[in-house]
Amino acid sequence: MEPIGKILKEKNLQLDTIDPVLQQGFTQVPNFIIRDANLSSGAKVTYAMFLSYAWHNDSCFPGQDRLAEDMGLVRSRVTQLITELEQAGLVSIHRRGQGKTNLYTVHFQVKSKNSPVYSGRRTKSVDKTSRS
Repeated sequence: MEPIGKILKEKNLQLDTIDPVLQQGFTQVPNFIIRDANLSSGAKVTYAMFLSYAWHNDSCFPGQDRLAEDMGLVRSRVTQLITELEQAGLVSIHRRGQGKTNLYTVHFQVKSKNSPVYSGRRTKSVDKTSRS
């Protein structure tokens, strides 16, 4: 059986719908992102936008102008939100040089202050009473 990524690249799968929501697709965001009280709502939306670009384009290197336009924000605010994600360990940025878009790596496994590695899954070592 071929991987779904290869099948979709060949574009031999098509949705037969007039529903504009289905035509544009959707993006799943991990619950550990949505429930992270230390992240601003803007940073959460920025993370979701990165996932959206990456899932639909197999890579993630949108320009900050593109992000700003898609999110309805000014570029300086997008820069702040990306910095917030980088400081939280949720994205890494590879700067490719003047006039080129950055390459972003979206992390699904993050380090937190309370545990060596947290990937959104609860384990026996996680204190469940401290989470809402």
